[in-house]
Amino acid sequence: MASADHDESQHPSDDAELDALRARVTQLEARTPVRSRPRIRSFFAVLLILVAAVLTPLSAVAAWAKNDVGDTDRYVAMMKPLASDPDVQAALANRVTGAVMTHLDVHALLDEVAPADRPVLDKALGRLSAPLTTGLTNFVHGTVEKFVASDAFEKVWIGLNRDAHAAAVKALTGSGGGAVKLTDDTVVIDLAPVIDRVKQLLVDHGLTIAAKIPEIHTDFTVLTSAAVGKAQKGFRLLQLAGFWLPVVTLVLAAGGVLLALRRRRALVTAALAIAVGGAVLGLALWVFRAFYLDSLPASVSQPAAAAVFDALVIYLRAVVRLVVTLGVVVALAAWLSGEGRAATRVKAMWNGGIGAVRDAAGFTGGPVGAWVHRAKPWLNWTVVVVAAAVLLVWDRPTGLVTVWIALAALFALAVVEFLDDDSTPHMLPEPHA
Repeated sequence: MASADHDESQHPSDDAELDALRARVTQLEARTPVRSRPRIRSFFAVLLILVAAVLTPLSAVAAWAKNDVGDTDRYVAMMKPLASDPDVQAALANRVTGAVMTHLDVHALLDEVAPADRPVLDKALGRLSAPLTTGLTNFVHGTVEKFVASDAFEKVWIGLNRDAHAAAVKALTGSGGGAVKLTDDTVVIDLAPVIDRVKQLLVDHGLTIAAKIPEIHTDFTVLTSAAVGKAQKGFRLLQLAGFWLPVVTLVLAAGGVLLALRRRRALVTAALAIAVGGAVLGLALWVFRAFYLDSLPASVSQPAAAAVFDALVIYLRAVVRLVVTLGVVVALAAWLSGEGRAATRVKAMWNGGIGAVRDAAGFTGGPVGAWVHRAKPWLNWTVVVVAAAVLLVWDRPTGLVTVWIALAALFALAVVEFLDDDSTPHMLPEPHA
């Protein structure tokens, strides 16, 4: 009987322990998916930010392909300054002089001498043929140099580069034609219009034999690379994606930030990742330029080719500077808005320095200062967003423009901090007796 009582007294206790154990297991099982969700969100947030960073260089190149190489007026604007570039002028002068001299020599000049006088003149000038040819070459070269340095040449150069735009499109998309052609992965300009003008100048200067020179077609290399033909399909895709690829890149970066658990840290990471992507493109341009110039044949002027390459990518380099600057500025702003130890210390130094100026001036914000104090975070972010928007909509911002926009943003942030007044009494130091 006692044994039965003992079993009955133990049974409820065992049931209670079993129920508690089951409740604990259920609780642990319920927590498992909850823990897995943040990991999944973090994984996809990191993935989206990485994809955005990888697409950043492609987005910049796509925008350049569509807006600069794909637009005739902008292409001409890029190439127009080369008309006054000394290296390009020298290369053109040498090329045109060589083409003219193949159809102009001393013996051709002597054809106009009376037949009765030719034997005597040939005997007298026999030993002077080479010096006379050199002098004639120098005369033609000087005439060409004067022409390429004139305003008239700039007009001809603009016309040639309007045709050169068709060549660039043909080189990278496989379509186009005209005076500019793609031969063996080389984009060349037909200098026949320049030679025609030089022939007329030679006639005007008394070298009437130049009028008998036939029409001459000679080429000036704009771009040459074994990769031109291979890049046609890829460049065409980039040109088609010129608008959408940058938008997709920004959407992916924003999606990664919104999906992250710690959005401020994710914003810093995304901004820096995009800045790194822009810097990688800038480094790639620098490396490609060196390899491209080293691979040029001896007949192509390297200084002139370098000038053409730099003109062609001038706005792409501006985009690189823009992306890097925006990335760093947004990352810095997001970092400073956090509560980290280093960020807090920097903000304390910033606030303390401006606060000391405000206290020394005895400034009290009143109602305006109280409102600024309440809206300060939004005001600071507005300044950052407006500065970024101005930089984005600015047409081809230079390095100096970027610096001035950054300084204006810093000044606006300093004004916001100066006007900030939390109604704390300002104690000015008492003057010494």
